[in-house]
Amino acid sequence: MPVNTSRISGFHKLSRLERLAKIADLTGLSKEEKAAFSAASAPLGETADHLCENVIGTMNIPFGIATNLIIDGEDVLVPMATEESSVIAAVCNGARQCRDTGGIFTSKDENCMIGQIQISGLENPFAARAALFENISEIKTICDECDTLLVQLGGGFRDLEVRVLDTNPPIVVAHIIVDCRDAMGANTVNTMVEKLADKVEQWTGGKVELRILSNLADRRLVRARATFPASTIGGAKTRDAIIRAGRFAVADPYRATTHNKGIMNGISAVVLASGNDTRAVEAGAHAYAARSGQYSALTRWEKDNEGNLTGTLELPMPIGIVGGATRVHPSAQMAMKIMNISSADRLASIIAAVGLVQNFSALKALATEGIQRGHMSLHANNVALAAGAVGAEIEILAIKMVEAKNVRVEFAEQILVEMRNG
Repeated sequence: MPVNTSRISGFHKLSRLERLAKIADLTGLSKEEKAAFSAASAPLGETADHLCENVIGTMNIPFGIATNLIIDGEDVLVPMATEESSVIAAVCNGARQCRDTGGIFTSKDENCMIGQIQISGLENPFAARAALFENISEIKTICDECDTLLVQLGGGFRDLEVRVLDTNPPIVVAHIIVDCRDAMGANTVNTMVEKLADKVEQWTGGKVELRILSNLADRRLVRARATFPASTIGGAKTRDAIIRAGRFAVADPYRATTHNKGIMNGISAVVLASGNDTRAVEAGAHAYAARSGQYSALTRWEKDNEGNLTGTLELPMPIGIVGGATRVHPSAQMAMKIMNISSADRLASIIAAVGLVQNFSALKALATEGIQRGHMSLHANNVALAAGAVGAEIEILAIKMVEAKNVRVEFAEQILVEMRNG
């Protein structure tokens, strides 16, 4: 049913159920559709009302657990929220293949975020740059006064960077570096750059325009490393094929895009399960992958002195464990408890470890049997559901599609009719 107008006066003032009723009337949703959606949304409806605007309900994403992971010497169960088949299975399988070498090892920078202040209208940009450094002590005082609790916890202003961009006319960009401790830091950093604006104009004689946090959090990097014994992963032939696949992704941006998307399959699933901002993490990761001027792979794959496969991953990780959905969403709270998270550092390490293992499993599948065999076997369950299978029919239908090497809804519908008539 086409909508004759999207202008709904006072829509934001309605209750959640009133909004749903209004949308149902405008778009022709059936009573059954509205009732099913309302019932599925009910448990978290009130919470959702406070997380975003114009809420009519919630969308549930499968919430699974990745097993077999050892991260920095500790076994951990990792919640992952994803609708894509084979993602969690790939982590479980990949993690098992590096357990004998100690699992995944990680390291991390301080939890520093960058706030940007854009300054225009300058005839003397380099003198303006110097003036900002002359006032670094006052900059620190202004920033730290914005969040005294953060300072008490050991965080706060850390450093100043000032760049002159070669534009016409030139733009001066000041970066404040802020240690956000266990917070992601967006609100704190944005408050600081806003507070600095008037003083920056006085010191430089320019006009402050944009002032906002940067999601290229390259002062907040996390690294993961793992060793996969050649004997465990299928021998030297498989090892070398994975290394060649990794080099392909390093050299070619077309391949790197899909390569990194696979890494983010794992990373984003943990970020989402923990109630953190998937878009911030994804934007930072992809920008970091292009820092050389050419988009490239986030991982590197090599052979060690003993002939084993080693993999490393490095990327920005702007996440936190205080504030936002992490503190108010019950599923996020449960995820944090399952992982036994007490710091943003630990959560970042777990997320990076999952991304590395995810990449290993994808490259191994590509280098050996091809990605479709394992992926489509799991995807067949989704196709069976889409075809209308229920209960025990789902698994039976999925097996029949995989055996026929034909995982399509049309074929599934045909087989389902035969099953029910047979």
